[in-house]
Amino acid sequence: MHQGTATTLQILLSLCVGVGLSAACGLRVFVPLLTAGLAGHFGIIHLNDSFAWMGTFPALIAFTVATVVEVAAFHIPWIDHFLHLIAAPVALVAGTLLMASVITGLPPFLHWALALIAGGGAAGIFQFLSMGTRGVSTVTTAGLANPALGTAESAGSVALSVLAILLPVVAAVAVLGISMYALTRVARFFRSSPAK
Repeated sequence: MHQGTATTLQILLSLCVGVGLSAACGLRVFVPLLTAGLAGHFGIIHLNDSFAWMGTFPALIAFTVATVVEVAAFHIPWIDHFLHLIAAPVALVAGTLLMASVITGLPPFLHWALALIAGGGAAGIFQFLSMGTRGVSTVTTAGLANPALGTAESAGSVALSVLAILLPVVAAVAVLGISMYALTRVARFFRSSPAK
């Protein structure tokens, strides 16, 4: 009984880690991949055996280079908009893979179902929020505020990734709260649109 409780707790914590990292993918794709790889390399989190490669030196070098290029590119006007268009599907895939990489002890179907729904869903919601914010910024400031917004998104991805590793439950609660707030705002917008 005690072992079953411990296993259940480990699964729940790994889900919280995965949700936080996946949501961070919606802001920057490679920051959470690099964070998870480093955490796995140093034994801070346990990566699923199929994803142990994420903690290897070649993977960490690749994630570091990709992170630097991605963060830098989002500070170049108009290129940042193009990157957001291609980042949407990539973020969904990365969020799903990150969730899958930290979940252990579940049957394969449930493992991948949770990865797709929780991981891909969290990444998708945060990517949607990021795209919406950037769209408003582009229209209202002709893209002049986008570099500052890019810095905020990068910082948010780093903060959420680190929080997911160090305080996974707090990260998961934050992701859930932000997601519920965003979905409520979107629903309210669509309900009020016909009246206008």
